Amino acid sequence: MTRNVLLQLLGGPETHALRRWINLWPPFLGAGIRVKHIAPDMKSVDVEMKLRWWNANYVGTHFGGSLFALTDAFYMLMLMANLGPDYIVWDKAASIRFRQPGRATLHARFEITPDELDAIRSELERTPKIDRLFQVDLTSAEGTVCASVEKTLHISRRT
Repeated sequence: MTRNVLLQLLGGPETHALRRWINLWPPFLGAGIRVKHIAPDMKSVDVEMKLRWWNANYVGTHFGGSLFALTDAFYMLMLMANLGPDYIVWDKAASIRFRQPGRATLHARFEITPDELDAIRSELERTPKIDRLFQVDLTSAEGTVCASVEKTLHISRRT
């Protein structure tokens, strides 16, 4: 039932309701992760995480697991909303590269362009399934990249 409610909210005019639901999801709530904006067309999502005592590691920087969690399902949800019910989308793999210690609020912007969506649809007309790589940087307000995350998503057409 939860999945159906979430899918009904995806890509609809009620992205503010989706944002509230995601912000109340216990792993995000506990890590201090906040979705700040979801575009009505679900082609971009802005997320942030403030450094707090409960999400800091023993050297006073952002806990790596929280940074990884900040990037968890956004590309998958965005693709599901934009490709529609005729497609299956799953997170398949992910990796994180820590670049600078995160000592302030970190931001991530997830974006999918119309050209990327067209390329995915086109490729899936020729092959039954694909893996697509997406990257997102976690940056400070000054633009310093503190971590880079690569997500591999499995995408296929429903048969």
